[in-house]
Amino acid sequence: MPLRPGRAVLLLLTALGVPATGLAAEPERFTVDHVFELEYAAAPAVAPDGDRVVYVRTRMDRRRDRPVGELWIVEGDDAPQPLVTGPGSYGAPRFSPDGARLAYVASGDGPPALMIRWLDTGRAFRVADLEYAPRDLAWSPDGTQLAFTLFVPGEPLDLGAKEARRPEGADWAPAVKVIDDVVYRFDGRGFLKEGAEHVHVVSASGGTPRALTSGEHGFSDPAWSADGTTLYVVGNDAPDPELDPIESELYAVEVASGERTAVTGRDGPDRSPRVSPDGRRLAWLGYDDERLAYQQEELWVRELPDGAPRALTLDYDQELGDLAWHPDGRSLLALATVRGETHLVRIDLEGRVRTLASDVGGLSLGRPYGSGAYAVGGGRTATIAYTRAGPDRPADLALLRGDREPETVTDLNGDVLGRLALARIEKLTVPSQHDDLPVDAWVAFPPDFEADGSAPMILEIHGGPFAMYGPTFAAEIQRYAAEGYVVVYANPRGSTGYGEAFALEIDRAYPGHDHDDLMSVVDAVVQRNWVDPERLFITGGSGGGVLSAYATGRTDRFAAAAVIKPVINWFTMALAADIGPFVRRHWIREDPWENPQFYFERSPISVVGNVTTPTLVMVGEEDWRTPSWEAEQWYAALKLRKVEAAYVRVPGASHGIASRPSHLVAKTEHILGWFARHDPAKAEEAGE
Repeated sequence: MPLRPGRAVLLLLTALGVPATGLAAEPERFTVDHVFELEYAAAPAVAPDGDRVVYVRTRMDRRRDRPVGELWIVEGDDAPQPLVTGPGSYGAPRFSPDGARLAYVASGDGPPALMIRWLDTGRAFRVADLEYAPRDLAWSPDGTQLAFTLFVPGEPLDLGAKEARRPEGADWAPAVKVIDDVVYRFDGRGFLKEGAEHVHVVSASGGTPRALTSGEHGFSDPAWSADGTTLYVVGNDAPDPELDPIESELYAVEVASGERTAVTGRDGPDRSPRVSPDGRRLAWLGYDDERLAYQQEELWVRELPDGAPRALTLDYDQELGDLAWHPDGRSLLALATVRGETHLVRIDLEGRVRTLASDVGGLSLGRPYGSGAYAVGGGRTATIAYTRAGPDRPADLALLRGDREPETVTDLNGDVLGRLALARIEKLTVPSQHDDLPVDAWVAFPPDFEADGSAPMILEIHGGPFAMYGPTFAAEIQRYAAEGYVVVYANPRGSTGYGEAFALEIDRAYPGHDHDDLMSVVDAVVQRNWVDPERLFITGGSGGGVLSAYATGRTDRFAAAAVIKPVINWFTMALAADIGPFVRRHWIREDPWENPQFYFERSPISVVGNVTTPTLVMVGEEDWRTPSWEAEQWYAALKLRKVEAAYVRVPGASHGIASRPSHLVAKTEHILGWFARHDPAKAEEAGE
C-alpha cells in the first residue's frame, strides 16, 4: 500500500525537492475562502399545475460581502435553468393562480421593486417602485391583484421645540431624535423609523399600491378569501401592544372598503391565516397565553364564515411553523421540529399527523440550527418542493411528487465541498448528571481523527434558548473541525423539538440544570477517549453566550472560552434590549425593581467572581438583541479581576453576527486564534 503522509510530511518533502510519487496527497480541508464559495437553495414556489418549481439560488458575492439571490426554474424532469439573474438580488417568488406569471421582489443598489414576469415570453415589468421592501406577497384568486405587507412611515412626536437660525451652507450637528416608544430600536433594523407595517393591494397590471389597513399598530401576512373579497390579516390592535409583544389576532378586511372585523379575540398570539382551496375553512397557528417562557402553538381550523375554532394538534407535542393547505383541501402541511430534525408533516382534519420528509433544513449556514422552507402545488397528487439538509451540504432543492420518494434536483456545492475532507457527524445521547434526562448531542470529528485521547475539543452551545441544533451542515462547525478540533454540540433542556415540557424545564430557571446537561455531554466525550481533558474549550452565541459565560463561573475545566453576544445581566437586558418587554413579561414575569435578587441570581454576572478561564468576548456593534453593554459588563468584570480577556467588536454587525461571509470568517478565526493561544499542548510544543 502507498504511504499516506500528513500535510507536514508532504510540505517537508516538497521543500527538500523529494518527489512524492506514489504518495497520495491529503484531501483539502474546509478553509475560510470556502465560505465565500458556498451556495444554497431557498424560498421555493410551485406552480398550480405542479409541473414547474422556482427557487432562490443564493450565492456569496465576494465583492459585496453579502448573500445574493437568483431565481432558477425546474420544469418537469429537466435540469434547473436560470430564470432571473444579473445585477441585484431577487427573491420571494410567487406563481399567479393560472401559473402564467411570476411575482417576485428585486433589490440591489436602488430601491426595492415588486416585479411580474410572464413565463412564456420572459417579459417582465415593475409593478411598483417602493421605498421599502415588500413581503408576504399573495395573489388574488383571479390573478388581478397582489396583496403584500409594506412599511408606512409615520410622524414622530413633535415637542414644538424652537430652532435657531441656520446660516446657509452651515455644517451643523445632526438633528436630535425624539423618542416616545417602548421599543425604539430593533436588531437588524437599528433605530426604528416612526410608522408601522400595513397590508396593501396593487393591480397586477401595475399602479399605485393602496393601503388596506392603517393606524399606529401594524398588520401583516395577508391571505385571500376564495372569492377575493376579503383578506385575512394578522395584527395587534390592543391598547399598549408594545407591553404585550406576542399578542396578535386575526382580522377579516374587506378589500373594497377596508372595513376590519376581528376573527379571533383571545389573550394569546394567533398568526399564519390560511384559507382552504375550496374557501370553506380557515386555518391558523396560535395558543392561549399563560405567560410562560415557552409555549407551543396549536393548529386551529374553523368553518367559514363563523364556525367554532377547533384545535387539531393537542396530542402532537412538537413545535409547528410554515403552515399551508394541501391542494386536496382535506389536510394541511407544516414544518415540525423533532429531536434535532426539521420534519415536513401532513395533518388531516382529525388531527392525525404523518411525516412526509425528515430532512428539511440547510438554511442556517453558520451554525447547525433547525431551519428550512417548502412550497406545494398541483392537484391531489401534489408536488412539494423543499430545502433538503445534510451533514455535508447546505440546502439543496428536493421534490416530493405524489407518493414517489423525494428527489434532490440540485447539487449546488458538489464542486466545492465534494473535493474536501469534511467532518464526520455522529449522534450521541447522554443521561444528564442532574436527573438522567436524555440529552441529544452531535460530535463532529476532524478528517484525520484518531481516538487516542489527544484531540482538543470545542463545546459549541446554541442560542435561543428555545431553539435546537441538529445533524446539518454548518460552516463554523466544519471550520473548527478542519483545524483538528472535535466539535460537540447538544440540545440541553430548554431546547425545542422535544416537547413543551422539555422546553419549560428552564422556565424561570435559566441558566440552571441545562448547564448540568452540557457538562454531562462533555464527560461522555472525555470518557470515550475521544479528546484530551486538558484541551477542552467552550463557546456559544446569544443563549449559548449566556451558558458559556455561566459555565466558566461554575467550572475551571475549560482551557479557554469564547463568549459571543451574551446576556450577562437580566436587569439591563429586560430594560434596554429590543425584546426587553418580552423578557420581563414572559421569561421572568417580575419587574427588575420589584425582585432584583431574582434577576441577579439568573444572571451570569452573579458567578463572575469564580471565573479563572481566559475568555474572549465578542459582539456586533449594532446588536440590539443582546446589546454590546452586556458583553462589556463581562469583559470589564474579568479585567478588573485580572482574568486574561480580550474584547472583539464587529463593526456593522447585528445579532446575526455571521450573516455576512466576512463576519462569519472573522468570528471563527478569532475564536480559533484565542483557543490556540491557550491550548496547553501548543504551549508545551513551544516550550512554554
